[in-house]
Amino acid sequence: MVGSPLPSPMALTNRSPTSSIFKKKSAASLVPKTAADYLSALSEADARRLKATAPTATPALSLSSSVTTNSEDSVLRENDGYDSAAAGLELPLRPPTSEQVFTTVHSEFGHCARDEFRFVSQHVPGTPLTHVTREPPYYIVISTFLSYLILICIGHMRDFLGKYFHPSRYRHLMPSDGYAPLNSDFDSFYTRRLKQRMDECFGQPVTGVAGRTIMLLDRQSSDYNATQYFTGTRTRALNISSYNYLGFAQASGGCADAVEESLRRYGVSSAGSRLEGGATDLHAQAEGLVARFVGQEDALLSSMGFATNAAYIPALVNKGCLVVSDELNHASIRFGVRLSGADVRMFPHNDMHALENLLREAISQGQPKTHRPWKKILLIVEGIYSMEGTFADLPRIMELKKKYKFYLWVDEAHSIGAVGPHGRGVADYFGIVPGEIDVLMGTLSKSFGAAGGYVAGRKALIDRLRVRGYLGAYGEAMAPPVLMQIISSMASIMGIAPSASTMSTAPEDAYAYTGPAPTALVPSWLTLHPTLASGVEGRTRLRRIAFNARYLHFGLNRLGFITYGVPSSPIVPLLLFNPGKMVVFHRMMKAYKTPIVVVVVTYPACALMTARVRFCVSAAHTKEDIDAVLRACDEIGDVLDLKHGVRGAERWSIDDVCARAAELAGVQQIEA
Repeated sequence: MVGSPLPSPMALTNRSPTSSIFKKKSAASLVPKTAADYLSALSEADARRLKATAPTATPALSLSSSVTTNSEDSVLRENDGYDSAAAGLELPLRPPTSEQVFTTVHSEFGHCARDEFRFVSQHVPGTPLTHVTREPPYYIVISTFLSYLILICIGHMRDFLGKYFHPSRYRHLMPSDGYAPLNSDFDSFYTRRLKQRMDECFGQPVTGVAGRTIMLLDRQSSDYNATQYFTGTRTRALNISSYNYLGFAQASGGCADAVEESLRRYGVSSAGSRLEGGATDLHAQAEGLVARFVGQEDALLSSMGFATNAAYIPALVNKGCLVVSDELNHASIRFGVRLSGADVRMFPHNDMHALENLLREAISQGQPKTHRPWKKILLIVEGIYSMEGTFADLPRIMELKKKYKFYLWVDEAHSIGAVGPHGRGVADYFGIVPGEIDVLMGTLSKSFGAAGGYVAGRKALIDRLRVRGYLGAYGEAMAPPVLMQIISSMASIMGIAPSASTMSTAPEDAYAYTGPAPTALVPSWLTLHPTLASGVEGRTRLRRIAFNARYLHFGLNRLGFITYGVPSSPIVPLLLFNPGKMVVFHRMMKAYKTPIVVVVVTYPACALMTARVRFCVSAAHTKEDIDAVLRACDEIGDVLDLKHGVRGAERWSIDDVCARAAELAGVQQIEA
């Protein structure tokens, strides 16, 4: 990456089924035998691409919820450069029968009516929450260390020589007019010398809906990604990288129609903060519905998920308080704790024995120097850890909570709506009464296809946060269309009560919150399709994502890959380790016969040695989509030497994995 950049794969997107670099005489040889063969073919494709002329059409930036078939064809399929319909991205490969009626656009939410590809996301009582981490072979560890060492050494050498031979290019690294350089630390070096060389893997510009498929605007670079330019072509790819867990990010359908109606009634903005004229009746209804959904007395919405943690944690703890945090907690949690001024202590990820020891010591010793008792102790964990795909051991945490009397804050950004038999997050998944958790925080930009975040808890607590939190006085109130997306999608999961018989917003028993949404918490003018209003489609989406997550997780394991996380998590990390494999894996997935867009993750989002590709599964994906991902990983994994997990008889062929998908998804645990 420090030397010459790898050839760009963008030329591969403007192709037909007969001009792919994977064109071979038989289906068994769709991928080059070696990485060198692949890169050679990639260079030839780049040379052909540079001779092509850019089209004059302007890519569409958005789509109306009332897009017709003809207009969609002209907007979305223009300049694809290959038959994406034949690849199953826009039209199902298996046409629906006369009895099957689908209300979604296949490119946004895949058509899948087979009941065997459904699963209920629920923890089996009595079984421990275990996560077996497989270690790679020693030669992989050594080669990864050497790769980073070479990259760092060459990068520092180029910086040193560049200051003398090309001072104009390195002006930002040298003192000027008495001022110190603004960017001269390791983060700056890492960004310029490592991350920049693989920038095509990040921040990819798209147009249209980030649903089951996504339309990429192709780009290239001739200066090591210092600048990039659009080629004028586009690529429709299978989207396995977005947080669209339940597939509600749609431009058409019942939720989109409700949002369109809210635009006519409320406009596009609240035009103020909640405490200064920005509150509407939609805010009150949405907060009541969120509280009902998560099983708490009251809830508070904010217009930004990151700011929810950053602004409301300081409103609960301050100097003299102790925050106990998992070492892998999100940056928003770390930022909020720093703003609060409270003491913070971390424990190893999901290590409940270490957590108990830390609590014992903290309670017995008290505050530093004075040894006075802590004003309060707040434990902060995440429901699902976004880079690991692991669950918080909530049953064990609840046992410690009763024993040591601390407060508990659970960040359910990636778990709310995505796991649990009713989609209510980790408390629902483990069968724990949500009212026993002091603070439930979550985001609305993932499972619900909206934006912003929420904090839910007892009414007295939420009333305090409305006044003491920064966002109440200074944050812009959530826009009405976003609120309508939250209400409509959440009501689609819960179902809407046929009458006003259930008006209470506080659950009276353990699982009262799993009932339908009271009509008082839904706008009177909202009319959803019967399948949405009854909750049938919402339950189907929950079961589809549960199957897809387990199938992809167990399928990758059986193919021999090293993965992190638990099977029920919609986040499935696949370990790559070597930095050079990240960009090549990304390019080869996008250049596959069915283009697949993935997100690779490296430092600082994860440890330097554990670079990975993070698959984000959605209910919008069909079983055939997961088949395509597994087949691509199987072929590319052989080329890049990525299969370091199970071996021998435990490893299955790709045909066995695809044929026995329902069996795989039903497996409770796969042996190490």
